[in-house]
Amino acid sequence: MDLKVRTREFALRIIRRFVALPKTREAQVIGNQVLRSGTSVGANYREGTRARSRLEYATKLNVGLMELEETLNWLELLEEAKIFSAGKLVALKSETSELSAIFVTLIKKAKKP
Repeated sequence: MDLKVRTREFALRIIRRFVALPKTREAQVIGNQVLRSGTSVGANYREGTRARSRLEYATKLNVGLMELEETLNWLELLEEAKIFSAGKLVALKSETSELSAIFVTLIKKAKKP
């Protein structure tokens, strides 16, 4: 699957998970954070595809990678705070890790001379 499509699908999954959150204060605070970080991954990737140099491309992807790490942190908190069960987050956490691995590979490739 095209990474542009995959990161968009990831953002949509994040949005759907956010909508399903309980309306408690703690759930909404964490949810707002995961919504911001999870939906920005694709935006950073798309910005990177329009970069003027390999360095700029790597920089944009690195920002996306940092957003993925932040997203994983918030997903783990949703699970550990028992706001969502592990089963409801396993696929999303797995996709976050897979996208991270892809971004790391692309960043390394862009930084090669």
